[in-house]
Amino acid sequence: MKTKILIVASVVFLTSILFAQPEKPKLVVGVVVDQMRFTDLYRYYHLYGEDGFKRIAEKGSNFTFAHYNYELTSTGPGHASIYTGTTPFFHGIIGNDFYDKKNKRMLNCVQDDSQTSVGTENSNGKKSPVNLIASTITDELKLFTNKKSKVISISIKDRGAILPGGHLADAAYWYDNKTGKFISSTYYMKQLPDWVSDFNSKKYPDAYLSDNWNLLLDKSVYEINSPDESPYEKDLFNEGKTSFPHSFKNLKSDEKYNAFQFTPLANQLVLDLAKEAIVNEKLGQNEYPDFLAISFSTPDLIAHEIGNYSYELMDIYLRIDRQIAELLNFLDQKIGKENYILFLTADHAAIETPAYLKENKMPVGGIGTNRVRDSLMSYVKREFKSDEIIEKFSNRQVFLNYEFINRNGLDFSEVQKKIKNYLRETFYEIQTVVTREYLDTQVATRTTTNSILNGWNPSRSGDVVFNLLPGYLDNFLEKGTTHGSAYSYDTHVPLIFYGWKIPAKEINKPVYVVDIAPTIANLLNINEPNACIGIPLIEK
Repeated sequence: MKTKILIVASVVFLTSILFAQPEKPKLVVGVVVDQMRFTDLYRYYHLYGEDGFKRIAEKGSNFTFAHYNYELTSTGPGHASIYTGTTPFFHGIIGNDFYDKKNKRMLNCVQDDSQTSVGTENSNGKKSPVNLIASTITDELKLFTNKKSKVISISIKDRGAILPGGHLADAAYWYDNKTGKFISSTYYMKQLPDWVSDFNSKKYPDAYLSDNWNLLLDKSVYEINSPDESPYEKDLFNEGKTSFPHSFKNLKSDEKYNAFQFTPLANQLVLDLAKEAIVNEKLGQNEYPDFLAISFSTPDLIAHEIGNYSYELMDIYLRIDRQIAELLNFLDQKIGKENYILFLTADHAAIETPAYLKENKMPVGGIGTNRVRDSLMSYVKREFKSDEIIEKFSNRQVFLNYEFINRNGLDFSEVQKKIKNYLRETFYEIQTVVTREYLDTQVATRTTTNSILNGWNPSRSGDVVFNLLPGYLDNFLEKGTTHGSAYSYDTHVPLIFYGWKIPAKEINKPVYVVDIAPTIANLLNINEPNACIGIPLIEK
């Protein structure tokens, strides 16, 4: 009898343990708004509806002081840092493009010549995450569930889709600016799924470009920004003007699909494909959590050309607000209000339109990359009798020619120091110069304040690295804006968690973007990415 009781008790105990295991959300949705500054959330807050940005900001956990802690702040490193929970020091994506020392060429951060395009005949699909040298939160989810979770990633930009998906994504889709279609790579598949091909066959970009781009709201509400016809803006659509309404009729046939990326409808295209992915891939409908990564690229693309106080960018944010509301409503219906987690952030921010700052007597300028390179080449030719000592100058980094140094019996340490001193003494625009000799003795951590170290990778970065004074750029811009520094205008981004078990609160303490991945890992009870240096921000 005692044995029977013991057996029954054991079964009850084990059953209770089984059913007491922590429940998990059915779907995690990561939303990156490319180049969204923290202030973009609040500059137009009074114009946003109740169901988009406001819904997640007021009903989720809104971290108002989230920053990147490295440079160069750009799209590739930003997406990689969000999903790996670490900095370029560990994940290796040190720029959108970087110098490939082995093959002595510049390399796109997601370039992979061993792959073939899927969905197009051009080379825009020869991409993969091969250059990402750390795992992502999406990888860890796949590993935890023995690949039973699905991971789908979608963006206009290739790097905005590929890096979030990690190494184990079921699929990554990005926009081909030559054909107006979403494409992929043989890294993921041999051919596009029928549902993606069907989506492409509808030729939405052609339909969108057949109409004008008009302001969403009355023109008077946009007067918070620069004049609509602004000297700081480029003519994006060959109209002979920069003001609304915008017509696309003057675009040549080989220009239209590229120009489409600069319209708010490009974000809608990403959202529409994401919704199709949820339905056709049955995301959130299985026993294991799935992950959908979305990146809205248009704010970055257009701000580079016309600045961040344009009517166009403001209109795009007003529409993204509605697109977020559309996404949330769709998730409510298909997944259930209490069954998903959504986080929203940006891959970097951006400086105010430089020409506008200069006109208003703010300290701003450009060092001129060609000027620095030419001056440095002349110096080393005088000092070392040859300019061969420098192999490459790129992204504020000097790559030394090790073979030349060794062949001529030069002291590597002394060469670094002389170049460092020359740069520091010659260019007032330079804030800091550091050498490999110093950086090799350091290790990046979450709280490391050395932004150059955090953005430097031992195997991929240069031997002498510098940054610039606040407000100074590699090259001054008369139109549009840019990013890349570790100053707050480039690093301060929105960060909001919303949904399943996420408390509604505003948190004003300093946090880092590298904290996103471990927060999701903690909520899912899975491993954080393998090189993660962030910490969980939300307690279970």
